[in-house]
Amino acid sequence: MSDSYQINDQNAMYFLTLQVVFWLDVFTREVYRKIVIESLSYCRNHKKLEVYGYVIMSNHVHLMLSSANGTLSDTIRDLKKFTANNIIDSIKNGTESRRKWLLSEMAFAARKHKRNSYHQFWTHNNHAVELSTNEMMDQRLKYIHQNPVKAGIVDGAVDYLYSSARNYCDGMQGLIEIDLIDF
Repeated sequence: MSDSYQINDQNAMYFLTLQVVFWLDVFTREVYRKIVIESLSYCRNHKKLEVYGYVIMSNHVHLMLSSANGTLSDTIRDLKKFTANNIIDSIKNGTESRRKWLLSEMAFAARKHKRNSYHQFWTHNNHAVELSTNEMMDQRLKYIHQNPVKAGIVDGAVDYLYSSARNYCDGMQGLIEIDLIDF
C-alpha cells in the first residue's frame, strides 16, 4: 500500500473518512449513529482523542481528529473495532428489519480479507489527509458541515443534528463536546 492517505505523524490533525463496507446505509437508524457518537465522546474523554469536526452520513463518517498523546492510529483502530462490534451486535440482536441482508453483505466483505473474523463493518482504508495549514482545516471543516446540505438532507448545516456544525455556532450545542478550532 502506498504512503498516501496514511497517518504518518501521530500528533498531527487529520481529515478521515470511515466508510461502511459496500456503502451500506446503516446510519439511517438512530441506534447506530448513537454508538458512533458515544464512542467518539468516550475516546475524547478517556483516550485523549481531539475531535475538531465530524459528520455522520448514512454510510460514512467524516472526522477531523488529532491525539493529545500521540496515539492517533491506535485510537482510530480501537474506535473502529468497538463501533463495528457494537453495531453488528445491535443488528444481530435488535429489531433491524434488514438484519439478514446486512449481515450477509458484511460476511461477504469479511471473506475478502484474512484479518476479519465473520463480519466486516468498516472498510480498511481511512483516507487520512494531514491538515497542515489553517486553509486546509477550514476547507475540510466546511466540507464536513456542508455534507448533509449538499445531500439534500437539511437546508442549513446547523439543522443537521449528527455533525459538529452546531458546536461552531454561537448559542448552540452539539451532541458531544468537541475541540473547537480557533482560526
